[in-house]
Amino acid sequence: MKRFKTLSSIGAAALAVVMVGCQTGTDGGGSAPATGTVAKPGKKLKVGVSIPAADHGWTAGLSYWAHEAVKQYPDIEWTIQDAKNPDEQISALENMKTEGVDAMVIVPTESAPITPIAEKLKAAGILIIDVSAGFTKPVADVFIEGDNVSFGRKSAQYMVQKLGGKGKIAVLEGVPCTVNTDRVNAAKEVFKASPGIQIVAEDSGMWNREKAEKVMQNMLVSNPHLDAIWAADDDMALGVESALKAAGRDKNIWILGGGGMKDVIKRVMDKDPLYPFDITYPPSIIGFGIQTAAAMLNGGKDKSKRYMPRHVVIDLDQVTPENAKEFYFPDSIY
Repeated sequence: MKRFKTLSSIGAAALAVVMVGCQTGTDGGGSAPATGTVAKPGKKLKVGVSIPAADHGWTAGLSYWAHEAVKQYPDIEWTIQDAKNPDEQISALENMKTEGVDAMVIVPTESAPITPIAEKLKAAGILIIDVSAGFTKPVADVFIEGDNVSFGRKSAQYMVQKLGGKGKIAVLEGVPCTVNTDRVNAAKEVFKASPGIQIVAEDSGMWNREKAEKVMQNMLVSNPHLDAIWAADDDMALGVESALKAAGRDKNIWILGGGGMKDVIKRVMDKDPLYPFDITYPPSIIGFGIQTAAAMLNGGKDKSKRYMPRHVVIDLDQVTPENAKEFYFPDSIY
């Protein structure tokens, strides 16, 4: 499954790095016992996994892969909780802290509100693995994300090229977090460098299909002519499509989403004029975070930190009609 190959390979590599680190001893080359949290006889390690609620395709995929990943580590006691908003997530994180978890794998619902509780957890000695959406401060022991700057840049470059450097476009943003900021800022830099590209409408669809549909309805009323929509997310792209069709404006226009949803990949593969291109952002990234937490705890978290990068950026794939079949998995959850 090529769509998840990069994550699986990197996850295995991370595990290998940590396990090698556990065997190499001190900096001086001698053997030494691992420091930090290590499983003791009769005591299970505890890890909490906190993710956004499955209110759209990508987060549903996130939940699926989280539950799949923890099955690899039956000797660890796992708690997986989702949250609809930052307040719910903060409450869940505080509860897991009370339960005495050794590590937490966190996908923030939003970056800014979750950063203070992450700082509190880190100060309590809990290993923090931040996945996908970053905190606003360098709190995490390891931050794992897709290359969202590349996501924004590559998708915008494709749009500029396909429009021949001239056209009126609408931009839909997602949830306020580092993922959205990186994607949008990178895309806007590309658009700014092409004076013929006009952003005539901009709003947030919150990575939600229904919200994006409503936002697009309003944009269509205010803009009698649009050439393309930069939606930055496949769920939002499908919401945009619904609005276009309801308004009878689904001809001579096209949409760029992102994420690698199987429904959109199929449309690209079939050369649907509405979906000429997509870019991956697989929800299986959570599995890499879970692998990392398990490996670091089993090896002794403090010693493992000496061998682990603080920031891991995963490359993303561009999907075109020519290669879409390599990324299409009809039985996938997403």
